[in-house]
Amino acid sequence: MKVAVTGAAGYLGTNLLRLLVARGHEVTAIDRVAPQTTEPNVTWVSGNVLDPASMRETLRGAEIVYHLVAVITLAEKNDLAWRVNTEGVRVVAEAALEVGVRRMVHASSIHAFNQYICGGHIDENAPRSTENSLPVYDRSKWAGEVALREVIDKGLDAVLCNPTGVFGPLDYSRPLSRINRTLRDAAQGRIPAMIGGGFDLVDVRDVAEGLILAGERGRTGENYLLGGEMISMLDLCRLAAGHGGKRGPKFSISPKLVAGVIPVLAPIGKLFKSDIVSKAALGALISAPVVDHGKAERELGYRPRSTDETVRDLVAFFADPTPATPDTRQIA
Repeated sequence: MKVAVTGAAGYLGTNLLRLLVARGHEVTAIDRVAPQTTEPNVTWVSGNVLDPASMRETLRGAEIVYHLVAVITLAEKNDLAWRVNTEGVRVVAEAALEVGVRRMVHASSIHAFNQYICGGHIDENAPRSTENSLPVYDRSKWAGEVALREVIDKGLDAVLCNPTGVFGPLDYSRPLSRINRTLRDAAQGRIPAMIGGGFDLVDVRDVAEGLILAGERGRTGENYLLGGEMISMLDLCRLAAGHGGKRGPKFSISPKLVAGVIPVLAPIGKLFKSDIVSKAALGALISAPVVDHGKAERELGYRPRSTDETVRDLVAFFADPTPATPDTRQIA
C-alpha cells in the first residue's frame, strides 16, 4: 500500500518509517531534509505543509497519510508554532481530501487536553485546551484538531491520536528531545537532583504502532489517547542511572517551589534562547494527570511496553546509536 508521512525525518517519523517499511508499504516521506541513510521502499520528497499546491503534489497517489509535522515549544507565544500546528493541519487535510487519500491519521498531542483543570484524570472526554492563558503549543494542538474536524465534515476520513510524553529510541534529533536529553544525562550520572512531579510517558515506538493501528482500525473523527505509564521524574532518572551503571539523583525539588521563581528564571532562559524553565515546562509536572488510554486498547489493540523496557533500550541506544546517522541532506 502507498502511504505518505509528513515530518518523516523527525523523531517520531524515523520510528514510524521503520514500522511501515517492515509491513511492506511503499512510503513517500515528506520533509525539508532527509537522512543520509534511510529505509528501503522510501521515496523522500520536499514539502511545505503551509503550501496547498505542495501538499496536493506530494500526497497524490497515497492511500493513507500520517501527519506528524508540528512545532513543539514550551513558549507562551510562537507565531510559527501557531501557523504550523493549526493552518498546517488544515492545508494537509484539504489536500488529502482533494487528491482522494482514503484516510488521514493526525498525530495531535495530550496537550490538546487541558491538563491544568482535568481534575487529575484525562480521557477522550476531558476538557480541551481552549483558554487563551495556556501555552501556545497546547492551544495550537487543540485548534489544529478543530481545523481538521472542519475538513472531516466535508468528507475526509480522518482519525486523531494524542500521544503523551514521548521518549525512547530511536532519537537522532540534534538536540535530543527534552526527555531523552535528561535521561542521557542521568544515565551518565550527571543529575544530582531532579524536579519532582511526574508525567505519563510513552515509548516512541509504541506511538508509531498506535498511529498505524489507528489507520487500520480507528473510527472516523475519533480521538485516541496513546499513553504509557505514569512515573515521577525522580524515579525515571534513577531508572536511567541504574541502567547506565551510575548513581541517580538523591532527592527531588518541588515543582511548585520552582514555579514560584519562574518570573525571575524565565527571562534569563530567554536570553539563552531556552524555554525549559517556563510555565509550560512545569505545569504538567505539577498537575501530573493520570491518562486513561483504555479506549485505544479496546478499539485499536494498542499495547504499550513498560517504562523500564524503554529506558533500558534508550540507554543501550545512547551507547551504540548505529546503524543510522544523524547527518541530513537537503531534498532536491
